[in-house]
Amino acid sequence: MPIYVVRHAKAGSRSAWTEDDCIRPLSENGWEQAKALGQLLVRLSPSVLLSSPYLRCIQTLEPLSELCGLPVVVEPRIEEDSPLEKSLAALEDAPDNAVLCSHGDVIPDVVNGLFRRGMDMTDVPRALKKASLFVLHREDGVFVRAEYWDPPTV
Repeated sequence: MPIYVVRHAKAGSRSAWTEDDCIRPLSENGWEQAKALGQLLVRLSPSVLLSSPYLRCIQTLEPLSELCGLPVVVEPRIEEDSPLEKSLAALEDAPDNAVLCSHGDVIPDVVNGLFRRGMDMTDVPRALKKASLFVLHREDGVFVRAEYWDPPTV
């Protein structure tokens, strides 16, 4: 059964943001990406929505939350700069059909960590685009295959 790991949608410029980066919101284009992600992922019957505590991740899952009636639950183990073992533990604890939203540093580390443990990958991206996602397929508690999906067109 799959788990969906989403990189947050486009946020405002990190360098132009003067407040705490944890509260940097999505840009207008990011909101459009989040809505498109919601339309895509609602059809996959998510079981739970787990997000990094950073506002841009929470906001990325809000349209999906509205569509499927599930709350966005904060999962600190997938926040920016999270150590690999903590992030892997969050994935391992996630139920089938969970949607997790995290960051461009955490997701490649997790996917590479699972690859080193024997997971097969198809469609490996050169760069992890905003609002893109990995579908991680799990069998008997072991991640066996991953596929990359480009961001939805907006």
